[in-house]
Amino acid sequence: MSPVTPADQRLGRLLAMVPWVAGQDGPTIEDVCSRFGCTEEEVVADLGLLFLCGVHPFTPDTLIDSAVEDGRVWIRFADWFTRPLRLTPAEGLALVAAGATLLAVPGTDPEGPLARGLAKVAAVLGVDPDEAVGVELGAAPPDVLAALQRASADRHQVEIDYYSFGRDAWARRVIDPHQVFNAAGQWYVAGWCHRAGADRVFRIDRTRSASVLGTSFEPRPAAAQPPTFSPRPGDPVVVLDLGPEARWVAEEYPVESAEELADGGRRVRLRVSERAWLERLLLRLGPSARVVEGDPAVVAAAALRVAARYRANEGPK
Repeated sequence: MSPVTPADQRLGRLLAMVPWVAGQDGPTIEDVCSRFGCTEEEVVADLGLLFLCGVHPFTPDTLIDSAVEDGRVWIRFADWFTRPLRLTPAEGLALVAAGATLLAVPGTDPEGPLARGLAKVAAVLGVDPDEAVGVELGAAPPDVLAALQRASADRHQVEIDYYSFGRDAWARRVIDPHQVFNAAGQWYVAGWCHRAGADRVFRIDRTRSASVLGTSFEPRPAAAQPPTFSPRPGDPVVVLDLGPEARWVAEEYPVESAEELADGGRRVRLRVSERAWLERLLLRLGPSARVVEGDPAVVAAAALRVAARYRANEGPK
């Protein structure tokens, strides 16, 4: 029995294989195996996964076609993939950065269709894919970020004016800023919150002011980067059935479990620290989500909250 290839290595091999095979117009399976260091069995298994790749609604005209015929490997893109892409500068830069990383995978053709396509995108953006690219981390207010970094280094308490996304409200808090860090492109400060009486993590872009206080705090032993969200044991559990177009929820938010549904959607189980957050999520998802377990009244409550806000913004007539 052959050893199982880790999922990340298998994905990297498949991503490198697709443009090369498509560009070779039916190479022999021996050439594919030799180039990517895999067996014929692994190539066939990878192509079985590729056959399921496409875009919503996943009809035959939106899926990638792959086959092994007469000892040759064929990959044909669906008509959808022939449409010209319209990328924003940020999307184009992300594509160039990801593509340059992929070109480093063993077996990738450095002069193949992927490399040529990236060169064209890079030329339009005016960047060199072979050079380092500067990245701005998050949109944190510079004065707030600087104050928190200084207070964390000097071990001084800080009073922040913070917007709680979960409760949809502003509040002033005094915190002991133990650590300022960046994760997933956002700046955070982790520390002891005297208002909550517990450790908390705050997004700095939701902090509109930070006043360094004269009082100090005792530093804690250095720890690994804290999670940006940690549900409390007593937080209620909600189970949602998500349509195929809402599968992204399981990747974007921490869930306790996720299972596939027959229609291509997912059933996810998650803990909700704040009701307002769940209300906004359900409003965003609309008919793409259904509450299976939990309080179904949150949808109606969210609609009433939004309607009340619109009436308040309109003012008296």
